[in-house]
Order: sequence, then structure tokens, then C-alpha cells
Amino acid sequence: MRVAITEDSVLLREGLARLLGDAGFDVVARCRDATELRQVLLVQVPDVVIVDIRLPPTHTDEGLRAAVEIRAAHPGVGVLVLSQYVELGLAMKLLADSAEGVGYLLKDRISDIPDFLQSVRRVAAGGSAIDPIIVSTLLSRQRNEDPLAQLTPREREVLELMAAGNSNQGIADRLVITLRAVEKYVSSIFGKLGLPATGSESRRVLAVLLFLRT
Repeated sequence: MRVAITEDSVLLREGLARLLGDAGFDVVARCRDATELRQVLLVQVPDVVIVDIRLPPTHTDEGLRAAVEIRAAHPGVGVLVLSQYVELGLAMKLLADSAEGVGYLLKDRISDIPDFLQSVRRVAAGGSAIDPIIVSTLLSRQRNEDPLAQLTPREREVLELMAAGNSNQGIADRLVITLRAVEKYVSSIFGKLGLPATGSESRRVLAVLLFLRT
């Protein structure tokens, strides 16, 4: 699996390259900024791009804009955006049209190596990987007549894992319950929130995130 890394911190960039290389990924590019990444994409198209949301020269949203461009020009390329802080507005811009092949993780998540590698693979395969802290932040917001208040504590756990990009089987494994139990929880959640229970995991993630951000 070919990976391109774009990160202006030399230590983090080389650390990611070493981590991914040891896990069997083929790191085809190590870029310092969005300009270098764009030049790489003119020559070769990787399976997944890992990009810092803030890059030189302004350190605002260069990485995000590059990620959006890549999704438009190369829809088959997975894009995993890394951020130092929770930035809901920028995260939602990335997920505005689709959650397929998209990830948004806080950099602290890299310390959980197995989880991080799983996220990279999931995004490369067309799935989603949304940081649990971002999902928790969305879930914790207060709204008038909040439908989330109807959910049981267990249903909120399932919703959080679902929004983070986990499949029903992944949720079952995390909570140590049966797949059938998860399916019942998911059905109940969608019913209470008035969301369509589509068969696609990534579309399901997008539906949940769209609901949470309103």
C-alpha cells in the first residue's frame, strides 16, 4: 500500500515514515508542504495521503485545502488529515460531500500505534476514521429539544463508535457484545434520530456527522 506523507515537522514526518514502513506500507513521498505534495501527485498517485491540516507558509488550512483538492481530482485516493487540536469547522469542510476514504485524527492518536495503523488502512480501503474526541465534542453540545437525550447510555456509546468510522462488527468487538445486539442498537439509534439506515458504512458515518453538526 503506497503512502505519501506531508508534514512540516521533520521529526514527525520521519517518525511516521518509519512507523508505516515497519508496518509494511510503501512510503513513496515525504513532503514538507502542499506544493511538494502536488508535485508528487503529478508523477504518481498513492493509495493514501497523510497530511497535516496546517502547513507552511501561513500554517492555517493549507493541508485541508490540499486534501479537498486531492479528493476532487483523485477520488480513489484515501486522505487522512492530522490536526494538533479539535477544529470542528475544518473537519466538517473535509467531510462536506462524502465520508468515503476520509480520516480526521488528532496527532495524539498516533501514539496508539495499532489504532492509527488500522485507521490508515481503513481510509485507504475507502472507509472513514474520525477521531473519537471530535465525535465526543459533537455529542456533548447542548441543543434545544435534543433528540440525543432519547438515547440510552449504551446507544450513545454505539453512536460514538459508529461516527468514528467503526463497522458493526468493529463496534461489537470494542464493546464485547454480539453483532446482533449492535444491529439492534444501530436500528434504534437511527429510528430515534430520524436518520436513514443505509448499507454503506461511510455513508452511515456521514449521516451521523451531518446530524451531530446541526
